[in-house]
Amino acid sequence: MSIAELKDEISRLKTQLASQTRPPALPTNSPSSHALLLLSDSALPLGSFAFSSGLESHLAHHPSRSYPPIQPFLSLALQTLATTTLPYLLAAYRDPSRLQELDDTLDACILCHVTRRASTAQGKALLTVWERAFCETVGEGSEERKVLAALSVKLKKAILRPTPEVGNTETTAFGHFAPIWAVVTRAMEIPIGDSANVFLLNHAKAVLSAAVRASVIGPYQAQAVLASGWLRREIEGLLRGNWDVKIEEAGQGVPAMDLWVGRHEMLYSRIFNS
Repeated sequence: MSIAELKDEISRLKTQLASQTRPPALPTNSPSSHALLLLSDSALPLGSFAFSSGLESHLAHHPSRSYPPIQPFLSLALQTLATTTLPYLLAAYRDPSRLQELDDTLDACILCHVTRRASTAQGKALLTVWERAFCETVGEGSEERKVLAALSVKLKKAILRPTPEVGNTETTAFGHFAPIWAVVTRAMEIPIGDSANVFLLNHAKAVLSAAVRASVIGPYQAQAVLASGWLRREIEGLLRGNWDVKIEEAGQGVPAMDLWVGRHEMLYSRIFNS
């Protein structure tokens, strides 16, 4: 071996040794991924544990003494949310400046008062979480932060004047969950697909949590449903089917769901608010 070849071999071995002793690259956690984990957490104080999305009423009106499988009802609950509410979420994400318009329109289009109450309760809770926890992570000049602040001001005025004057839009606000969720996730740089996906997944988790507390299924079975390919395909199909639906075309895809939710307050005893 010549001196030149020996020097090349020594250089190659030094390079190989340096690559082996170099510490491994640390995993990165992007702001959007971190925000997505926060919003998908079941401990997020939105009050969703207080609602069963019609499950309690559905079970009470079921003629059989034995509880039916949870998957058919969960599929109907997700279909209802996707056909009635998802178009408003997508519209608000694509144009945050329409937040108040979409909030008003959604309130006018929700026929069941129990569904309306659940939506506004969770929407106001999310807006409170945004103002007290998430708001400081977003720049002050962002459009999303401005429209959320404007809606918050109108909601506070609506509380002070519970019966707004006819035609007075300054004191008319409702705070529905879906459009507020859309603007919050956009402000936190979460992609629109992930925003819609987690919105439906969180609804599935809420329904399954209600089923566990109602003793319909056990906690392990609930986790099995969440981890199943069936639920993943169900959500994916609903996203594909309603991705381009305009708010003018949104409507109740499961009319019986309004009956179950609406009759919830007529139950002799209940443990949920809807």
